[in-house]
Amino acid sequence: MPYVLALDQGTTSSRALVFDRRGHALATAQQEFAQHYPRPGWVEHDPLDLWATTRRTALGAVAEANLTGRDIAALGLTNQRETTLLWERRTGRPLHRAIVWQDRRTADACAKLKRRGLEPLFRKKTGLLLDPYFSGTKLAWLLDHVPGARRRAEKGELAFGTVDTWLLWQLTGGRVHATDASNASRTLLLNLRTGDWDAELLKILRIPRELLPDVRASSGVFGEVSAVPALRGVPISGIAGDQQAALFGQACWTPGMAKNTYGTGCFLLLHTGQKPVVSKNNLLTTIAWKIGGHTEYALEGSVFIGGAVVQWLRDGLGLIAKSVEVEKLAARVPDNGGVYLVPAFAGLGAPHWDAAARGIITGLTRGSNAGHLARAALESIAYQSADLLRAMEANAGRKLRELRVDGGAAGNDALMQFQADLLRVPVVRPRITETTALGAAYLAGLAVGFWKSRSEIAALWSADRTFRASAPAATMKKLQAEWHRAVERAKNWVQAG
Repeated sequence: MPYVLALDQGTTSSRALVFDRRGHALATAQQEFAQHYPRPGWVEHDPLDLWATTRRTALGAVAEANLTGRDIAALGLTNQRETTLLWERRTGRPLHRAIVWQDRRTADACAKLKRRGLEPLFRKKTGLLLDPYFSGTKLAWLLDHVPGARRRAEKGELAFGTVDTWLLWQLTGGRVHATDASNASRTLLLNLRTGDWDAELLKILRIPRELLPDVRASSGVFGEVSAVPALRGVPISGIAGDQQAALFGQACWTPGMAKNTYGTGCFLLLHTGQKPVVSKNNLLTTIAWKIGGHTEYALEGSVFIGGAVVQWLRDGLGLIAKSVEVEKLAARVPDNGGVYLVPAFAGLGAPHWDAAARGIITGLTRGSNAGHLARAALESIAYQSADLLRAMEANAGRKLRELRVDGGAAGNDALMQFQADLLRVPVVRPRITETTALGAAYLAGLAVGFWKSRSEIAALWSADRTFRASAPAATMKKLQAEWHRAVERAKNWVQAG
């Protein structure tokens, strides 16, 4: 029996999973890598770490499954989005550390573009806001700050890519410089309606077209693995940004279906069909995927700090030794004790889009303890996601019937129940929660006939547990009001300070 290998390159770790035809993971390998914080608000990764950990986990998962490259029918790739890389075409040498999606160094550049009145143009063409989150201003920063980069870029000596493009380049030994439509739609450079790089936006940001990868469908053969001998010849046939891959893995293929991924950040996506829908509530319009010549779209809300707040409790404060201990610590107290933690460590995403916001803890008293802080951290994940869903419902003009959930924190029953209590909408956790990697596997498998159709894949999805609201609505409304008071205090902190 052949299998599909999915590579999931995330913000804090690289993972590889081997899937069978039923969508079950036969083997998994994972490896964390270093995070670099050269200045407050700056976040970087070593590009060679991204490649090395991806390569090692790919080999590790295949070995754990007791397979060889001949057993792998296709390889699917999914990735942290917006993270920006620049390298030499001739040698493949990175010119700088990767600038991570969480990085805020281009906040001033975005503010200047806004003052020039350019945000409506970017919004109309790309579906995105002018925010440091996206790749375009990060790439412009690299061209301005790496000596000789702009001159070399104009001569065609350099290559830009998000993480998918970087890994595809490495896997194919530098033979393929391409991205898929979903990742391209996160750069501030792609015109959603033409599906190609936009000359006017490139001119505004002073980015040479010669830098950019080809934009291709999300499901289709990009090339073959050549740089990993044990996997040589395996077709790379599916690529999607991590959140779009999760939407696909959750079988949210009908307009009105939505999913929320609880990872380093939280990302809520609503499928909107084959025409882009412009948001009136500070949500993003994005390409979900392109398959068979047809492009499908989604509305997206992004929470920059979701599960990462638990990592902060572990690494920054030392309150827990392992992330899984947070639920036990939070359970020591019956409620949050009036404590709210707004984890705006990298600013606030949708629906606020405040790059100047910073993290804040409110409501502390002498009776506050580590349990209250842990509970406030967990609840912050649900509060931020609820704010996104309310904005989406307002944009769609209807209440969602259910929210499908995935990601590491989706396994936290207490958090999922609190989320359902806040939303007053059923929260559905699938049996297979590895939906990001699974979505990449599905896209790759469809391209080579491993799975024959979407209907075959949809039949593989099933629910593990549905969480329904049980707490009084009045109680939850009061808690949300207190949360919003805390959020207002976190806003515009950098300028105010």
